[in-house]
Amino acid sequence: MDLKDFHLQKINLQVKEGDYHVLIGPTGSGKSVLLETIAGFYKPYNGHVLLEGRDITHLNPEERGVSIVYQDYVLFPHMNVFENIAYGLKKTNKSDESLLESKVYEMAEKLNIDHLLKRDTTTLSGGEKQRTAIARSLIVEPKLLLMDEPFSAVDVNTHAYLTTLIKNVIEEYQTTCIHVTHNFNDVYNLAEQVAVMKDGKILQQGTLHEVFSRPTHNFVADFVGVHNVYQGEIVGHDKSLLQIEIDPGIIIHSSDEFKYDSGDVMVAIRPENIIFSNEKFVSSVRNQLQGVVKDMFEVGHTVWIEVQVGNVRFRGVLTPNSCESLGIEREKEIYLSFKSLNVNLMECHDSYHSI
Repeated sequence: MDLKDFHLQKINLQVKEGDYHVLIGPTGSGKSVLLETIAGFYKPYNGHVLLEGRDITHLNPEERGVSIVYQDYVLFPHMNVFENIAYGLKKTNKSDESLLESKVYEMAEKLNIDHLLKRDTTTLSGGEKQRTAIARSLIVEPKLLLMDEPFSAVDVNTHAYLTTLIKNVIEEYQTTCIHVTHNFNDVYNLAEQVAVMKDGKILQQGTLHEVFSRPTHNFVADFVGVHNVYQGEIVGHDKSLLQIEIDPGIIIHSSDEFKYDSGDVMVAIRPENIIFSNEKFVSSVRNQLQGVVKDMFEVGHTVWIEVQVGNVRFRGVLTPNSCESLGIEREKEIYLSFKSLNVNLMECHDSYHSI
């Protein structure tokens, strides 16, 4: 697929029927272009778009059984809410007026906009407009619903409300969905499967746990908030564990089933898997290091801690109460530990400098 100088590159996205699949990635990575290619607005130069085993690559958008919802609603200003919701149904359904009306009321009720059906769309709030747009897309019972940052134009409280509402409605209709977002709360609350894109490529796709806890690419690790990503070298084995040196004298153990047992490797450790203590643990935890607190800062209801160990910085997260009980302050010596099963290994895809 070509869009000026931008290309989607060897995309292979598979979505199971009934799944809620979320696409994430930096701005300009190709997420919206991929959605619009699936919808039929762009035609691929190579490859195919298959829906339920049927090749829809060369079908017009209205022939595909696919609906799309954008962040800016795209409602018809000359129609009221009822007419907007009914628009697609009138084009695809030859049912009598009474049946059409009952379907519109049923969908509007599920999305809590049944009291707005006679309203001019220009008088609606952002959340009401988005619910109208989603109702219009769902009422035609699409085989696939595409949503391109549908909640980004609404406030935080409305966003949370819409997320819960849409999740329930889509589950009830068993609609297959691909949702593009930059908001990780959408990922946590909605996604059954996640795909991470960069530069027109899908770098990794899988369950929420697989992508966020076991990334296979250093960019993915950084993007999903692993924070502790280091380049190291496999230097030995200890029973079933690999030993990786990430800095002279700093060796950590991993039980990850990595396909190589020597050479360079990327290491990823999620911050919430790091445990802080004032004394060394007497336990089976294989990774225990001593360092010095170099920085600490509040993020929401948590405190992020940066600890220097040799030339390496580790970042972890604590509650304010835990931070206070440990007496954590800058330049304090502290122990940190993490389990070998929480040390994820990846191939070195490109140059990387941990911060």
